Amino acid sequence: MLKSLSIRNVVLIDKLDVDFQGGFSVLSGETGAGKSILLDSVGLLLGRRADVGMIRNGCDKLSVIGVFEVGDNSELAKICSEYEVDFQSEILIKRTLDISGKGKILFNDEPITLKFLKEISVYLVEIHGQFDNQGLLNPATHIGVLDKYGSYEADLIKMKNYFDDYKSVKKAYDEAEKQYISAQKDEENLRHWVDEFQKIKPQENELVDLEDRRRQMMNAEKILENLTAAERALNCVPQSVRESLRQAQAAVARVNAIMNDKFSELYDLLDTSLINVEEAEEEIAAASNEVNLNQNDLDGIEERLFKLKSLARKHQTFVDDLPRIWHEMEEKLNSLAHGEDNLQKLAREKEQAWQKYVSAAKKVSQARQATALLLDRKIMAELPDLKMEKARFMTQISLKSEDAWNESGLDDVCFMVSTNPGQPFGHLSKIASGGELARFMLAIKVNLAQTSQVETMIFDEVDTGIGGATAQAVGEKLAKLGENTQVLVVTHSPQVAAQSQHHFKVEKQVKDNVTTTTLRQLTSKEKQEEVARMLSGEQISDEARAAAKVLIGA
Repeated sequence: MLKSLSIRNVVLIDKLDVDFQGGFSVLSGETGAGKSILLDSVGLLLGRRADVGMIRNGCDKLSVIGVFEVGDNSELAKICSEYEVDFQSEILIKRTLDISGKGKILFNDEPITLKFLKEISVYLVEIHGQFDNQGLLNPATHIGVLDKYGSYEADLIKMKNYFDDYKSVKKAYDEAEKQYISAQKDEENLRHWVDEFQKIKPQENELVDLEDRRRQMMNAEKILENLTAAERALNCVPQSVRESLRQAQAAVARVNAIMNDKFSELYDLLDTSLINVEEAEEEIAAASNEVNLNQNDLDGIEERLFKLKSLARKHQTFVDDLPRIWHEMEEKLNSLAHGEDNLQKLAREKEQAWQKYVSAAKKVSQARQATALLLDRKIMAELPDLKMEKARFMTQISLKSEDAWNESGLDDVCFMVSTNPGQPFGHLSKIASGGELARFMLAIKVNLAQTSQVETMIFDEVDTGIGGATAQAVGEKLAKLGENTQVLVVTHSPQVAAQSQHHFKVEKQVKDNVTTTTLRQLTSKEKQEEVARMLSGEQISDEARAAAKVLIGA
């Protein structure tokens, strides 16, 4: 839920800090007092476009901060994980905009994108009345709403898993078919190319080895000269390095005999050096022998390099890629030999997976039909209380074209309404009357409140075009909705306001020719006085105060 809101320099608001509670809260005030500014500010926290025209006159920057308590909302946590943003049960969103049009969005002090903000906003607040593209007014959300209302989650999971299985098998089939068709087209060339590769037999990392050997042979004389010099250095006259080390070691041994092995580490060092010298002599001899043996292989290496590079040019690739290309060509030929059988096998598996999916999806469709009937009846039962006896609500479930079937099943779901007898059903989002729309949304939300992951709902203009008993009924429904959800309502209706648990008043003040909007929570006595004002206008009569007391039930 929305715990607190802090606004700085937004249109008429200079500085505003307000804490909200759960349940049903009302915001009232005279026309033009600035109620819409509050909603615009909340809209900024939900990803609405920021406009420099919202910055208070004379200021160079605006900011809006909202603190939300979201509990363990799994969907919200999932989105945060996808964006690698730390998720907490309480989140703070801050949005700023300066006069140059540059803005920042922070999520618990971490910078985030507008795209991310819009994605998480649908799990934070639903605003009905001003932002008609959110929540239930978007037909794309209706299938998810219906599924959450129903009790067939296990069937939904099974359907999705079967669809994932089908996609996996279909991908394997498509790849095998593509390879088989390609192999068929190039069969003659493939056979010729594979024969050519088999004659040359390119090996992994062969190019580096051949070029090293060629470099060695082309520099054999210089290499042998230097290896001989190294050998002479180790076996210099009058005595070799090995003999010198042995003499030194013998001398140290004699000292150790006198000093009780005090210099044993020195003896070991000389021993290690002697071993290294002997190994070096062996390696030099082996290297010299290798160079001598390979001097005559230069022509063969040059020829091998020429063949490999020529083959690489022919296939427009690098020499190092030749073994891979050879393997792929052989696989294509093998797919021709066994491709048809493999395709038939995969086709059977694909058909089986598809049938399992369709069977599971049909079961879900049946569950949706039954759930839709139940939901329709419950919403229709709410409408008379909202003085919409002649209105009708219907959940329309239609079969999608087969190529559009997906993990959500076979169905399109859309909430449809008719507001007058003889009027055809139309999309909920197309209802013209703000008052009717708000009441339809209210009837739906009362029934869906326990399955919704949105904990805050804001209704603007919920009382448009209604009064008396109808407004009383709307207030009662809002109070009922507030039992499970935080409900904030901007209203001019005293009947609606009287039902609230918490009442806030939006006021406009003028001081030194500067207009400022403020918001404060009313006491019980102040609430009664405000409801009386809503009943009678500026001049509050005793009769209005008495009527307000009756409405509130004080």
